[in-house]
Amino acid sequence: MLRSREKGGTSSPHQVCTLNDVILRRTLIPIVVIACGLGAIVAGLELGGAANDAGLVDVGAFVRWGLPAAKLISNLAAAVTIGALVFACFALPFQTAKTGGDPTPFDRTMTLATAASTVWVLFTAAVIVLTYATIDTTAYNDADYLGAKLWLFVSSVSLGQNLVVSLLLASVTTVLAAASRGHLWVAIAAAVALSALIPIAQSGHAAGSTNHGLAVGALLLHVWGASVWIGGLIAFAFAYPLMADSAREILKRYSSLALVSFIVVAFSGYLSAQLRITTLEQIATGYGFVVLAKVIVIVALGICGAIYRTRIIAGWTRVGTATSRWRLVVAELALMGIASGFAVALAQTAPPTAQVSAGTSPAEILTGSPLPPEISVANLLTQWSIDPIWLTVSVGGAVFYIAGVRRLRARGDTWHIGRTISWVAGCLVLLLVTNGGLNRYQEYLFSAHMTAHMMLTMVIPALLVLGAPVTLIARAVDRRDDGSWGVREWTLWAVHTPYARFISGPVVAAVIFALSLWVFYYTPIVGWAVREHLGHQWMTIHFLISGYLFVQALIGIDPGPHRTAYPVRLLVLLGTMAFHAFFGVAIMAQTGLIEASWYGAMGRTWGAVPLVDQQIGGGIAWSIGEIPTVILALAVALAWARDDQKVARRLDRNADRTGEAELAAYNAMLTRMGENDRSEQQ
Repeated sequence: MLRSREKGGTSSPHQVCTLNDVILRRTLIPIVVIACGLGAIVAGLELGGAANDAGLVDVGAFVRWGLPAAKLISNLAAAVTIGALVFACFALPFQTAKTGGDPTPFDRTMTLATAASTVWVLFTAAVIVLTYATIDTTAYNDADYLGAKLWLFVSSVSLGQNLVVSLLLASVTTVLAAASRGHLWVAIAAAVALSALIPIAQSGHAAGSTNHGLAVGALLLHVWGASVWIGGLIAFAFAYPLMADSAREILKRYSSLALVSFIVVAFSGYLSAQLRITTLEQIATGYGFVVLAKVIVIVALGICGAIYRTRIIAGWTRVGTATSRWRLVVAELALMGIASGFAVALAQTAPPTAQVSAGTSPAEILTGSPLPPEISVANLLTQWSIDPIWLTVSVGGAVFYIAGVRRLRARGDTWHIGRTISWVAGCLVLLLVTNGGLNRYQEYLFSAHMTAHMMLTMVIPALLVLGAPVTLIARAVDRRDDGSWGVREWTLWAVHTPYARFISGPVVAAVIFALSLWVFYYTPIVGWAVREHLGHQWMTIHFLISGYLFVQALIGIDPGPHRTAYPVRLLVLLGTMAFHAFFGVAIMAQTGLIEASWYGAMGRTWGAVPLVDQQIGGGIAWSIGEIPTVILALAVALAWARDDQKVARRLDRNADRTGEAELAAYNAMLTRMGENDRSEQQ
């Protein structure tokens, strides 16, 4: 039997595998995952009741079972694509094979991503056709009729549109994965692949939930986390024979990704479940039983992750470890297949709690949620509206920052406590703005919306900038020397790209900051942001980043491409203040409603009338916007004074060291100039 060593490996028995073993493993992986997933689908559909014949409106056994099977393969292919691309971005050296040479782990992973994305495209197309079959069971009797109706489904129905958008993005991912070998294009491919799941998250049970934002956000986090987790492990298993001595370090990197993914999947899964199971009695329903089964599988996967960290990685060099870790990989992949199958079964099963609001009030028709009680300080503190994405970002940002500070102090380095307080405070304010009372009321009151906007663009960025996150990452995260890029390398690269150098200049940052206000509120973008969950997320991201760039250009501690003179910073800031004040006054003086079909149609029986509330919002834009700006101006002036003092002290120290050589040289130059002038006069 032909034997081949793991590339670059040693001759110990547990590090040697036959060529047939490698081929068997690569074949066994998809068989195990798909077989376990299909078995879980059958069990989940039978347990939840979705496998039963629906009588007169039944779509037939082929569609009833074929649609979940196609969804399973499409979901798994998407997970492998995303996981492989993220794994390549953060765990593997960006090394490709030389002409005629053996493939590298990076090559193998990108090949896997390309193959998986191709399967993703094909089975997403199958899902589109089978989904339409569940809507119109008579269309398949006439090919011409089918084509016309299918086109109407994908062009006019939101479910069909979402599926087609996902299909197109998956197709773009396939092209990028096949052609990309540089770090930037691989990252772009990963971003496109992740974005392809956004339309899917807006469909299904999440689309009809009474709390649409929470449902979509939780589902999106769930599928993102599961994709990185599942796909990353499959990518590691496929590329493992080529990793040689770097396998242990690469597994540690995947283990870190898997740990974060596990936390995200568990948290988002809990949020999704509590939306659909609201009482203990509902756990005893078919839907509840499937949820419990999925929970048990996820807990088992968490135990597998703990075994990786405590036994496999720690005892990497022990004899027999290679066999143990392969068995654990197969067991974990089987559990992942089962979890994926249960997820598909849940999507096909009707939850016990009605997802569509039965209310007919204007507020419920527009927002999908009942009108909250009258706004007050107490209600702002108690009426929460959870946004899973920003809750994760806020808490995760604080946790990782504190972990970085602890790492610095553990090795004896110092970090100013004020920076930590500032960053944690910024994360806390971000959490309150995006999940607290302001997020609850901003859909109904323009003034609450404007308050949240000013906090996102002025207050939160100032606190985060003073935390100096880039400096902390550069100091606390270990540098990689094997050609791979971790958080440190990606962050420093992003800060120093030509695009970053362009938008981070004070003038450009100020223009983006100021013009964004006018473009957002005086174009249809504001309507998109208040009506669509994706638009609201874009608004939050845009104003947070634009504010961060503006504050960083003025008082930033982190290293950057620009260190503009302080007089220029003050001039830019004063000009921005005037522009910002004019915007607030313009809102206050406006006689027509901004987005009247939304804020003017809520049917509120409490609070100020919409036009007065809008004028209050203009006053908030002027006052809350100007107060932080004045504080920024004082901070710039103070930094300018301190810089002058530093320069003066440096000159004094230099004069002491050189015996005032510079002053003597300067006086000598003046003497020579005077002598030249006298000689010319004579």
